[in-house]
Order: sequence, then C-alpha cells, then structure tokens
Amino acid sequence: MRTLIQVEFDTATANRLITDGTMPKALEGVMATLKPEAAYFAPTAGRRCAYLFADLPAESSLVPYLEPLWELNAEVTITPCMNADDLAQGLRTLNGS
Repeated sequence: MRTLIQVEFDTATANRLITDGTMPKALEGVMATLKPEAAYFAPTAGRRCAYLFADLPAESSLVPYLEPLWELNAEVTITPCMNADDLAQGLRTLNGS
C-alpha cells in the first residue's frame, strides 16, 4: 500500500531531541525501516515536517513502523496515494479495459 506519511514535530520537543542526539538516530531508524521511495523535509505551519512516501506491506505494519515517530511526540497523518502508473491502471478499470 503506497502511503504518504506526513510527520509534524512539536517544536519544543524537537529542539530538545536534536540537542540530545535522539532525533537524528530516530529518523535514521525510521528511514531504514520504511525505506521510503521519497522523503522530503520542510517547514509546515512553522513546525518541522517530514513527507515520506513509502510502500507498506499491509495496514498492520503502520503500528511498528510509526511507533518511533509517536515516541518523538510527532503528529502523524497517513494518506493512501498513487503514482502515475497506479492512477492509469485505476482509470482503465473505470472504462472496463
């Protein structure tokens, strides 16, 4: 299941976790586990934010993959998404092709 995982970090918590070295280690672990197709980092509404596009094996994998992010006091939003090939395939099914 291709998924957009948006992660917004609480600023005060993130500042502390960056200073004590927890944030870099945690993000390295999340990236190694998720193996995202793409990962982008940008400020969103004044907070640090990560946009991770990952192909998850099953919905149940959200729990072990995302728990480290929740432990960082992050707000996590999950959105199913498609690439262009997925969209084309879905559109073909609308026409019965």
